[in-house]
Order: sequence, then C-alpha cells, then structure tokens
Amino acid sequence: MRQNIGSGGPFEDTYGYCRVVRVGDQIHVSGTTARHPDLEGAGTYEQARSALAIIDKALRDVGSSVEAVVRTVAYVTDIDDRLEVARAHSEVFGEIRPAATLVEVTRLIDPAMKVEIEAYAIETS
Repeated sequence: MRQNIGSGGPFEDTYGYCRVVRVGDQIHVSGTTARHPDLEGAGTYEQARSALAIIDKALRDVGSSVEAVVRTVAYVTDIDDRLEVARAHSEVFGEIRPAATLVEVTRLIDPAMKVEIEAYAIETS
C-alpha cells in the first residue's frame, strides 16, 4: 500500500510530488529546506537544523521516526559549510548513524537556501 503525505508547500502541485512517500516499510522524504521565516538570514547550521526538524515531523506524520532513517543526502551551495551541516546532522543522527552523502551544488531553488536534505527510512518493527 502506498501512502503520500504532502506538506502543502507551493511546489508540490507545480512539480507533482509529495513531502513523503511510504510504500510498505520504506519511507522516502523529499529534498527538504528551511522554510520562511526560518530561512531569512539563517546560516547553514540553522537551515540544516530547520530542514531536519521538518524531516522529523514528516516521518512522525507517517508513523515513523528519525531512528528508522538509513540514508541521508545533503546538498550544499558552499562545500566550506559542510561542517555546519555535519554538526546539525550529528545532533539528530549521532547514535543512529545512517549512510550519508553530502555534495556541493551550484544553487538551490531560492538563493537564500544554503542546504537541502533528503532522508530514506525503513521501518523494521
């Protein structure tokens, strides 16, 4: 059975996607960024923390949690900010230790965005 959970964000209808798709025990959380007003003037660490909080809520909305995350992918617009993303990631996933990838991209959809994070979870219970 497939479960789609939207965030109500403005791009979901434009692009035809959902914040979260759950199929059986697999949960895929779309690329997530900080939202306004969290985005305004925020550094990379604060944006990463905001994105991870949104991911946490999205997982809870489908009956899961960050403990089920097995992989994350983070995109940064400046690779020199990697330690700020790593700090936020470690605060959320330090004991969980999912597989993780961090890559630099030229830009994200909004010039104020510094980081975007995806998460993949598998429920084993």
